[in-house]
Amino acid sequence: MFDIDSIPEPGPVLIAGPTASGKTALAIAIARAQGRPVVNADALQVYDGWHVLTARPSPEEARAAPHHLFGHVPFTEDYSVGQWLRDVTPHLSDRPVIVGGTGLYFRALTEGLADIPATPAAIRAEADTLPTDVLLATLDAQDPDLARRIDRQNRARIQRGWEVLRTTGRPLSQWQRDTPPPLVPLRNATPLVLEAEKDWLTDRITRRFDRMLEAGALEEARANLPRWDRAGGARKAIGAPELIAHLQGKITLDQAREAAIIASRQYAKRQRTWFRSNMGAWTRIPCP
Repeated sequence: MFDIDSIPEPGPVLIAGPTASGKTALAIAIARAQGRPVVNADALQVYDGWHVLTARPSPEEARAAPHHLFGHVPFTEDYSVGQWLRDVTPHLSDRPVIVGGTGLYFRALTEGLADIPATPAAIRAEADTLPTDVLLATLDAQDPDLARRIDRQNRARIQRGWEVLRTTGRPLSQWQRDTPPPLVPLRNATPLVLEAEKDWLTDRITRRFDRMLEAGALEEARANLPRWDRAGGARKAIGAPELIAHLQGKITLDQAREAAIIASRQYAKRQRTWFRSNMGAWTRIPCP
């Protein structure tokens, strides 16, 4: 059992961990014990329209402490790490518990973020049409520093590097080298990362998705169906494409359930890998 009393009162508490690992429960326990607000650091929980499906805190949990940056982004908009960093800034003086599964949010908060211009829609549309190997070839030639260290299986990160190069004419690696100081240096926070064994987490993911269905995830998807073709970042919610495909008559509910659970497991695997690679200085908390 983690000793909440061991957390120093000054400075924010940062809680990262894979999906379904119990981050919300720990965050609320710390918030209640030390009179802190809870601030979201999950890139999927920021969107309105997805409450059940993204496992946002329940109304009862939300009443246990002030909650911020949950469901505040319109369904049809995109949302960047830079926008989150601006949104979280006013809450930092309140000693918040910042909790979520988006490692890039925590990296930006504790290591800084380059102020890169937004990618125009036309350039993003162009990037969407290009095969991954074409994007990689461009990075290999024009941003070799990034190409050497990027996850070459991660289409999103590869495309991001290509889009920055195309938009600004400057390699992403150069933007990163000019990154300003972080808002919250790691030494000024209590950084915690939940570590979950694969089998334990796999079972949790399955049981949680079934609870989501019981709690109305399918009805939530049905309510969002009329605006699905205009969805921004909300389109990336785990399980959303599968439930929408079912409602469109493309697959059965059992098929949607199975596909969503598999997608959740794959997402958790990527999260666990990222946390191991990028959060070596964080305090590990084993689950359960």
